Amino acid sequence: MNQGFDKETFKKSVIYNVKNLFRKTIDEASPEQVFQAVAYAVKDVIIDEWIATHKEYEKQDAKTVYYLSMEFLMGRALGNNIINICAQKEIKEVLDEMGFDLNVIEDQEPDAALGNGGLGRLAACFLDSLSTLGYPAYGCGIRYRYGMFKQKIENGYQVEVPDNWLKDGNPFEVRRSEYAMEVKFGGYVDTEWEGHNNHFVQKGYQSVMAVPYDLPIVGYGNNVVNTLRIWDAQPINTFSLEAFDKGDYQKAVEQENLAKNLVEVLYPNDNHYAGKELRLKQQYFFISASVQRAVKKYLEKHDDIRKLHEKVVFQLNDTHPTVAVAELMRILIDEQGLSWDEAWEVTTKTCAYTNHTIMAEALEKWPIELFSRLLPRIYQIVEEINRRFINEIQKRYPGDNEKIKKMAVVYDGQVKMAHMAIVGSFSVNGVARLHTEILKHQELKDFYEMMPEKFNNKTNGITQRRFLLHGNPLLADWVTDKIGNEWITNLPHIERLAVFADDPKCQQEFMNIKYQNKLRLAKYIKEHNGVEVDPRSIFDVQVKRLHEYKRQLMNILHVMYLYNQLKNDPNMDMVPRTFIFGAKAAAGYRIAKKTIKLINAVADVVNSDKSINGKIKVVFIEDYRVSNAEIIFAAADVSEQISTASKEASGTGNMKFMLNGALTLGTMDGANVEIVEEVGEEYAFIFGMSSDEVISHEKNRDYNPMTIFNEDQDIRRVLMQLINGLYSPEDSELFRDIYNSLLNTKNSDRADTYFILKDFRSYAEAHKRIDKAYRDEKWWAKAAMLNVAHSGKFTSDRTIEEYVKDIWKLEKVKVEL
Repeated sequence: MNQGFDKETFKKSVIYNVKNLFRKTIDEASPEQVFQAVAYAVKDVIIDEWIATHKEYEKQDAKTVYYLSMEFLMGRALGNNIINICAQKEIKEVLDEMGFDLNVIEDQEPDAALGNGGLGRLAACFLDSLSTLGYPAYGCGIRYRYGMFKQKIENGYQVEVPDNWLKDGNPFEVRRSEYAMEVKFGGYVDTEWEGHNNHFVQKGYQSVMAVPYDLPIVGYGNNVVNTLRIWDAQPINTFSLEAFDKGDYQKAVEQENLAKNLVEVLYPNDNHYAGKELRLKQQYFFISASVQRAVKKYLEKHDDIRKLHEKVVFQLNDTHPTVAVAELMRILIDEQGLSWDEAWEVTTKTCAYTNHTIMAEALEKWPIELFSRLLPRIYQIVEEINRRFINEIQKRYPGDNEKIKKMAVVYDGQVKMAHMAIVGSFSVNGVARLHTEILKHQELKDFYEMMPEKFNNKTNGITQRRFLLHGNPLLADWVTDKIGNEWITNLPHIERLAVFADDPKCQQEFMNIKYQNKLRLAKYIKEHNGVEVDPRSIFDVQVKRLHEYKRQLMNILHVMYLYNQLKNDPNMDMVPRTFIFGAKAAAGYRIAKKTIKLINAVADVVNSDKSINGKIKVVFIEDYRVSNAEIIFAAADVSEQISTASKEASGTGNMKFMLNGALTLGTMDGANVEIVEEVGEEYAFIFGMSSDEVISHEKNRDYNPMTIFNEDQDIRRVLMQLINGLYSPEDSELFRDIYNSLLNTKNSDRADTYFILKDFRSYAEAHKRIDKAYRDEKWWAKAAMLNVAHSGKFTSDRTIEEYVKDIWKLEKVKVEL
């Protein structure tokens, strides 16, 4: 509760905003307009804290982390901000008095379309934790006009439509044109001799202005407000009258188009050249602007640029921001006049790198000719970084050309961004214990051998404030009622729930809350999918990005297998089960999009088959995003975390499900390993090969899915149904690609890359264990409660404290109002 919150002032503020923004009285305003008015009123409360926070940072000359990320999947801001200023009760009361429902008002806000998956959501959780813990931080990213895309499902297919989330403006943002920065692309580099050394000047370039928009990141109940700074691109001279007068309209608007395209969408499909080029432009655009601004801000108060690392740290969220290493070198050498060695010393003490993936295709590489044409000066610097690093390798490993091949920053006509990130940073971290071990001993083994001191692990976390306090108010209130509210800022405190796990009354209360949440999701599904689902069935959920390694395909093949069993024996004894999917596939990812079509095709057949008596239902939730995720996590009984072992860096969805009392069905991959350690293997359903077994099969190339196809008739039947028209009567070849990906005998070493058939029996077995366990209501309630009670480790607050202690070395700042 917020003692100092004045309800009367807030009410007046809302009424005034409606009048001022829309020229209406409050009773004429639409719900969307009331949302805007309430958001501006909340912003008014936040702004004072925001100003005070930055004054305090300046006064203390506090070291600041700049969290550089291509994505920030923030979700809706209003509800979260209201919770973090601790004014939910008061604001709800004010709106009730005015005849409005806070939930309906919150629903008017579009999700900020600034991210696409776990990477971007992690960045958002981290910002929340940094503010709540009182550490000085900026998130730096891009203000995408359309984000990734809004997903529509038409005739079972994913259709991408623009997500125009900014069409009514964003009430929380503040445009800061006074901090605009020029970013240069293309042209050539001229070398000018300056008496005692060379000076490099980029000429003939095109440039855009990066204009920052700041969003407040409110800490929980502590007056601290940090900033998410997202950059918009503006043309430098909007319109060339000269070109227009000559009749060259295209040239007249060229500058404008360059700027517009830069920030139009998130992650253009980079499997074609234009997309790749735009992607690299976007990366350099926001990195150059962020690094330039950070250096400028530092120089306003300090005169020795050599001490930059004492006040600034750049955290590179995956390989996308790696160009920061070279950009900082450029600024230090070309603009600040440092020698190479001095600049390198500063850079390698200022940059730190988080690796989020083991998948080779996600460790970005850029063709030299694209990179050098687009960023000529940066490319020169990268070449020099590479030259010096190769010298180091040769010193350490004389005559070992294999090492150079494996470790060089520039090799085979490509710039290898992960290599540059490791060489140019003082810290390299993985995001779950297993992931970090695989990096050290497999993917980045050579780097680990050469510089072990750089490597460390920071297991990911999530913010309980959004995913329990905001997303599951019924459970949050119940937890607080049982153990007090300390868990909100100290999640390990939630362990005190464990003592209630055997209490029959508490078990009943807990399962009743789960049932209410299932009713809420069932209502959402009815409204959005037109499908009736039974809230008494097991809600078995897999929601996340659609990628082959996450194995949504295995899940739906298993549904087909279960359906076959029910068709053989309609009286088969099974607890009714609702399989819930939600996922976006990247626009150019063909097989992933086919998988969505398959899930929906199976849903059509299964959901309309009366003979199975509703034992199975399949639902694909359209446009999976943070706001509907909160409803889904709260309602899940089973959380499917079934990636091929060794492929998932950590997964954070698994933590959100655990926190909301779902049991994990998973492989020993990513953070599942640590989840099972916390709650105990008896309260999870683990199956499948270990990461060591997977890695061994990959190394020896000794797995042939045809053997399984030949020997297991149930699996064979399921696979034949992909191509016999059962799920695609109009076109029996529709799912041939999927069939081939599992069995491609012509090129057998590429078949079933993610071991779906290999793990299938073990997976089906785990499902049987779930069916059996769910029948014992007392056991299930206890297991679900213990999952909540043991989720304490997986808060992003813990992760951030580890980053601060081991990498960033920040000081906490207190803000008094």
